[in-house]
Amino acid sequence: MFVLELTYTAPLEAVDAVLEEHVAWLDEQYRQGIFLASGRKNPRDGGVIIAVAGDRAWIEEITAQDPFVTAGVCAYRVTEFTATKTAPALEAYRESL
Repeated sequence: MFVLELTYTAPLEAVDAVLEEHVAWLDEQYRQGIFLASGRKNPRDGGVIIAVAGDRAWIEEITAQDPFVTAGVCAYRVTEFTATKTAPALEAYRESL
């Protein structure tokens, strides 16, 4: 499991200019079962995504395709973790050490 932290590297006007494409990209990741949750940070200086994938390289490849990245308006920080405890709704993603 991964926590993807987005940090905006451009003014909000530039971020908003590609927001529609970013949301379409998010929707595709949800359709593929990769993203479990996402949203803006408060204050609005980036966002957070919870994702599942086979390995870090694959997640890095996916994030590199985010329209925010290709437009140069955000940078990602990828944190991998082992989800040893989850809410019942996320039990399928629970892992053992």
